[in-house]
Amino acid sequence: MSKIVIEAAGVSKMYRLGSIGTGSFRQDIKRWMTRTMGRKNDTFFYEGKLDANQFWALQDISFQIKRGETWAIVGSNGAGKSTLLKIISRIIQPTTGYVRGRGSIGSLLEVGTGFHPELSGRENIYISGYLLGMKKAQVQRQFDEIVAFSGLEKFIDTPVKRYSSGMYVRLAFAVAAHLNADILIMDEVLAVGDIEFQKKCLTKMQQVADDSQRTILFVSHNMQAVNHLCRQAIWLQQGRIMEMGDTAHVVDKYVGSLQKNKLNIAWGDNNEAPGNEYVRILSMELKPELSVAHSVIDIRTPLTVTFTIRNQQQDVVLNAGLHLFNYAGECIFDVASAPVLCKAGKVQGECRIPGNFLNDGAYYLSLIIVQDTSIPLFYYEAGLHFEVADFRENTTWFGKWKGVVRPQFPFRFEPSDIQAAY
Repeated sequence: MSKIVIEAAGVSKMYRLGSIGTGSFRQDIKRWMTRTMGRKNDTFFYEGKLDANQFWALQDISFQIKRGETWAIVGSNGAGKSTLLKIISRIIQPTTGYVRGRGSIGSLLEVGTGFHPELSGRENIYISGYLLGMKKAQVQRQFDEIVAFSGLEKFIDTPVKRYSSGMYVRLAFAVAAHLNADILIMDEVLAVGDIEFQKKCLTKMQQVADDSQRTILFVSHNMQAVNHLCRQAIWLQQGRIMEMGDTAHVVDKYVGSLQKNKLNIAWGDNNEAPGNEYVRILSMELKPELSVAHSVIDIRTPLTVTFTIRNQQQDVVLNAGLHLFNYAGECIFDVASAPVLCKAGKVQGECRIPGNFLNDGAYYLSLIIVQDTSIPLFYYEAGLHFEVADFRENTTWFGKWKGVVRPQFPFRFEPSDIQAAY
């Protein structure tokens, strides 16, 4: 059984808004003596009730993380993600509850920690490595790997003040990626850098988790990165845990909460409709074929997408495309209509998604209008939003069903006529 390396129990953190201290030197001295000599609770921060200048950044957070696991912490800005990481990193203390850890912790809460603009890349590698918890011998042993990962061999002796922002980020993350800590904590470190470098960083983090059995805590608004890197996740909202468990499930619940079902939109035949001088989107609608009115859409439900556009050109060849995405940013399908010669005026479209095709989860649909099968005229993104509920029968498996789709293909499975002899 894997060892538990991080245990949080009833962790809460309260902050006081406004000025630091009571505002009175005498009261500050009294407060210090109460805490230090009397070893009593700090009533300045918590007296059982909140006043207008106090708020809970975290409330009653409890979880356990085992060695070698990769966990994501997701949530909107202000949800308490960074506060939780700072408590785990021992930068700040919780107001109530506790966090226990086993092993060394390396925290990368800000890319470029300790970099000095006047010093060279070589010198900053040593300084940053030391500040992140590495010893000089460790930096020397991994120096060549760090430089190779950053791709800045030619510029390693150049002062970092002459680096571009991308070069700066590459070097900073290269140092952090080679930390030897048992627990690696990262807060929005992939929010910067180009796509190629982000992929490289994700690959490195996956390698760190898989090869060395180190534990990773990862905070990011990039849901694709979260799904790729992490196996477990926690969704925080207003300082509380809303969902915890399998990453795909938690991310789906989190992103789905940001968008409620929007099954139809319409602007009528007017210039307020989205579009341009070529085409305007007049309406879009998702029509579920429900067996019982007002029941939920589940994996068995066939869906029909209808839309109406206004073509503003005369005698032009158009076709439409529907793009279905989940909230992790993955495109489930890209389906196009046949091209048709259109006069100026209204053009209608319809596409049917069969039942037993989509997996449970939250989705959105985008519509694109194309001329001559090659010239995009207008792309209307995320026009319809909907959620597909789960449904199980003839099975005792109740875990998350794998895959972005869940089709029912013809599948033969039966004993052979001639049984093998053993």
